[in-house]
Amino acid sequence: MIAELAAAIARSDPVVLATVVRTRWSVPRRASSKMLIFADGRTLGTVGGGELEYRVTVAANEALSDGRPRMIEYSLVDPAAGDPGVCGGVTEIYLEPYMPTPTLFVVGAGHVGRAVGELATWLGLRTVMWDDRGDILEEAPDVIASAVTGPITEALAAEQLGPNDSIVVVTRNVVVDLEILPALLATPVRYFGLLGSKRRWSTTRAGLIAAGVSAELLERVHAPVGIEIHAETPEEIAVSILAEVIGDRRAP
Repeated sequence: MIAELAAAIARSDPVVLATVVRTRWSVPRRASSKMLIFADGRTLGTVGGGELEYRVTVAANEALSDGRPRMIEYSLVDPAAGDPGVCGGVTEIYLEPYMPTPTLFVVGAGHVGRAVGELATWLGLRTVMWDDRGDILEEAPDVIASAVTGPITEALAAEQLGPNDSIVVVTRNVVVDLEILPALLATPVRYFGLLGSKRRWSTTRAGLIAAGVSAELLERVHAPVGIEIHAETPEEIAVSILAEVIGDRRAP
């Protein structure tokens, strides 16, 4: 079981480890019984079978959605009252999700983008940097996972960003933003931040709406990106941006 869990983590496959941590009276499995629940619906091991195990699987899928562990308790006494069994006991099960390392997709490899990429990697994020200028990517920090150029749609297709990931856009001008933002906004990332003044975002937003992007979709954008710390240098701006990314990830 532990070997399979380690292999899933190595493959970056989301998985939940369900462990029976406490039981009272008659239950189908005793404490320390374990089961793995994978995102694709596969399971390994058992914590009791039947309706009990079905409910554990449902709760595990919720844990995979929000990345948060949880303790669940089931009384196995009266199915007519909603209990998942008639064994006569109570079981407590701890669900521990193991999620892939979150990716921060940094769009723009200028001074701020490079500072964001380096700090994000130090903070434990998998950092990917994109820029339409291949030559400037030669200055990308060595510590990031990868630096890519070419059409933004191809870069996004290769990355397959998900709800555990974030995007920070730190490009050089509005023209670039208007070209690439529709594709970026179509991704299901949990956090989306864009560098620039309020006036620049107002101009960009108006251009995107004119191009057919819905106002509702634009509501997800944090602009200007970062928390206010009166940052000036690229490194200080990176601290401001990553502080907001972390705050979003840790929010209940």
